[in-house]
Parts: sequence; C-alpha cells; structure tokens
Amino acid sequence: MATHTSTGMATRTNVQKASLAVGAVFLLVGILGFVPGITANFDQLHFAGHHSEALLLGLFQVSALHNIVHLLFGVAGIALAKTAGGARSYLLYGGAIYLVLFVYGLVVPQDSAGNFVPLNSFDNILHLVLGIGMVALALVLTKGHKARA
Repeated sequence: MATHTSTGMATRTNVQKASLAVGAVFLLVGILGFVPGITANFDQLHFAGHHSEALLLGLFQVSALHNIVHLLFGVAGIALAKTAGGARSYLLYGGAIYLVLFVYGLVVPQDSAGNFVPLNSFDNILHLVLGIGMVALALVLTKGHKARA
C-alpha cells in the first residue's frame, strides 16, 4: 500500500502513520512513567500490583511493569508501522487488547491481588477511549483497501 515517489523514497499510508504516531505516544508514556515529577508519588512506584501509588500526570496509576508494557507496546507500534498490514493489525488487535483491559478494570476490584497491572478509574476510561480509537483507526484508515502484510 506504500507508494514510491519520484525520489524512490517510499511514503507511508495513513494507517502506517497512525500506527507510528500511536506507537510513539505509548513509547513516550512508558518513558514518562519513570520520570519523577511527571509521575506523582514516584517514591511509591512498585514493580507490579495495586500497592503502587505512583500516578502518571497525577491521575493514572502506574507501576514499573505498567510502564514497561507501555514501552513494549510503543516499540511494537513503531515496528509494525513498516507495513500497512502490520500497522492495521497493531491498531486493530491492540485496540481489542485495550477493550479487554477496560472490561478487566471494571471486573477486578482495585484493591485485589488480581489488579496486578495496576489500574484505577482514570486508567479504565483511558483504556476504553484507546480501544475504541485504535480499532476505529484500523477500520477507517483501511476501508476499501486490502491490507497487505
């Protein structure tokens, strides 16, 4: 789906640009989760579990594991943006994962051992928005196009 310009350089499709942008944001969020000041209560950052009281931007409960997942998710989005099919898959399946995380956050009590990520109400809302947004990007940006791997 990428086209070549007269200079021989390949241009990215819109779905590839979206995957690259989403991946870059996740990468940035993963990094910022380890920055004191941007992450409130940084001294209470735990590796995993609901006992981590660190709050990214003072809102989103994070742990080292949570930050690492954001970093990996970001790297995946950037890597999969190399092809239109990979970008579409990243956005579609990544969005589905975030919708599952939204349901998980609703079902698992915040103070239970099952909340190992950890998640709070702000995370749940963000996961819903991310899930819907990523799936929508995958579908809208490839509508009428056959995605190729």
